[in-house]
Amino acid sequence: MSFEQTFKNIDDLLYKDSGADSELDYIGQTSWVMFLRYLDELEQDKADEAALEGKDYTFILKEAYRWGIWAMPKDAEGKLDHHVAMTGTDLVQFVDGNLFPYLAEFKNTAENPQTIEYKIGEIFSELKNKIQSGYNLREILEYADDLPFRTSKDKHELSHLYETKIKNMGNAGRNGGQYYTPRPLIRAMINVLNPQIGETVYDGAAGSCGFLCEAYDYMFERMEKNTDNLKTLQEATFYGKEKKNLAYVIGIMNMILHGIEAPNIIHTNTLGENIRDIQEKDRYNIILANPPFGGKERKEVQQNFDIKTGETAFLFMQHFIKSLKAGGRAAIVIKNTVLSNTDNASVSLRKLLLESCNLHTILDMPGGTFLGAGVKTVTLFFTKGEPTKNIWYYQLNPGRNMGKTNPLNDKDLAEFVTQQENKPETENSWNVKTATIDAETFDLSVKNPNTPEEAPLREPAIILAEMKALDAETNSILESIKELI
Repeated sequence: MSFEQTFKNIDDLLYKDSGADSELDYIGQTSWVMFLRYLDELEQDKADEAALEGKDYTFILKEAYRWGIWAMPKDAEGKLDHHVAMTGTDLVQFVDGNLFPYLAEFKNTAENPQTIEYKIGEIFSELKNKIQSGYNLREILEYADDLPFRTSKDKHELSHLYETKIKNMGNAGRNGGQYYTPRPLIRAMINVLNPQIGETVYDGAAGSCGFLCEAYDYMFERMEKNTDNLKTLQEATFYGKEKKNLAYVIGIMNMILHGIEAPNIIHTNTLGENIRDIQEKDRYNIILANPPFGGKERKEVQQNFDIKTGETAFLFMQHFIKSLKAGGRAAIVIKNTVLSNTDNASVSLRKLLLESCNLHTILDMPGGTFLGAGVKTVTLFFTKGEPTKNIWYYQLNPGRNMGKTNPLNDKDLAEFVTQQENKPETENSWNVKTATIDAETFDLSVKNPNTPEEAPLREPAIILAEMKALDAETNSILESIKELI
């Protein structure tokens, strides 16, 4: 059976179950099952390695909580031993009453947050088993047992399918869209920043960790494959923070499937950190992010920032600027109103950005880029440590209406990426000198000087007068026709 069919079968069972009722639930439930399946493979690999070296391996999980004991006990022929395997009510009671509490306790006993033990504790503290039928759960466990995690090819295919599930969750709307940034946009952002081995990459609003996973793929493909580089990439390159429980779990699983064993993702509210406490050791070379916008933060959280505002995206922007090393590079997706809002916080934020960073590029995205989110977005590219002198604007125009059937693709962004170096003036791109920007408002609105401006909207009174005149003209014509008849 193909990986894709296995995922579909699991989804079908979750759909039938009364406990899981949305794409968000499907991926959350699939994630905890897959995580334990992955953990079992990881432990087996480490035990095999230790045996080859003549050493003993100490398993992370006690025997009763290992996959091969509670989930898939097998007989001498390697088939599920139905005499031993739990099913029905017994299985659900074990998972809810024994397994999850045991795994959650690792959060309290782990040596530090950057260990696989701590990740286990975090995941099972935050998720609940929502599969109510023990018979459905038994089938799901059997399907998951068929998924191989051993080879890099297996992991690559699984990560691709997992990404598809994340995308479907985003397309499902509701609050799923916040977790999904179109991968072609992420890849274009990474191409422009060009992260190198030895540099650190950070996303303080990590969501499903799409930015970090794509950056991992980019760097892995281009680096020299040696032990030191692989260790650096695994342990000391990618960092993230995520506030939401489900997103945190999905992000951890996504990074694991991409090949990062113990991701450096912290489960916390990034905005709860006072930016005045951020020191050089806390800063990063590269920041890639799509912070949530439209949210409102409480007054006590706003006190952590120099520019006070309830808008989460504006607080994240301050956090990102402060978290960049000198010479560090960032690409941030944000709603386009950050460029033009006239309130004090927006003006102050633009002033801070222009004076402390080189905001060299603004990518204007078409409506419909983010499915289910009715907002227009821009991507800001900047380098910290020198003021902005010139901004290159690029207005992406794919030549079609964006939507589920016509999503963003890599070809749409190819020209933008190739034109980055020279920043030419074209029908879709132009340069603006900082000296010409209004020193009072710091307005950075996207105004393409190379296309004819649309006619301004007319006043309502003028429209009403014109309608009356047309009505009178129509009546006059009708009267003339009557006279002829």
